Amino acid sequence: MTTYAALLRGINVGGAKKVPMADLRTLLTGLGHTGVRTYLQSGQAVFGAERGDEESLAAQLSRAIEERFGFPVDVLVREHAYLKAVAEACPFPAADLEPRQLHVTYFSAPVTAERYAGIDRTAHLPEEFRLGDRCLYLYAPDGVGRSKLAEALARTRLTKGLIATSRNWNTVLKLVELTAPPA
Repeated sequence: MTTYAALLRGINVGGAKKVPMADLRTLLTGLGHTGVRTYLQSGQAVFGAERGDEESLAAQLSRAIEERFGFPVDVLVREHAYLKAVAEACPFPAADLEPRQLHVTYFSAPVTAERYAGIDRTAHLPEEFRLGDRCLYLYAPDGVGRSKLAEALARTRLTKGLIATSRNWNTVLKLVELTAPPA
């Protein structure tokens, strides 16, 4: 049994794409998954699966959500070892930052520095970003809501062909905790 986190992109924001967490738990249980839990209302679920890979589990859940709720939702599924490695590889001093200052964007595939070569990094200082394993770390000292760098990074042309979904540092750490194998 492997424990996974499902990251749903763009649900329950501004009254659009409503997916109640109780319904999401029921849906995942109906797909045969065990130990289903959700975290917050912004689209995180944790579940156990006997078999499957991240991509097939994400595709299965995405199809089930569209069938049940009537709209498409991009889904990423990641297992505990990956989530833990992303948290441990953070290039910013996470212990010294407020959670609102640090975000991780998870991608459906690897990204290269060339994709972001057009962004003038010095123009956005003290905000910074660094690439990781299928992820991007964003340091935004005034929070992501005020971040001009976050706005530049989110441009469609930079994420074209990818599923991308961001989480604040508290959520990153909580997903590591929730997917950890029992002690």
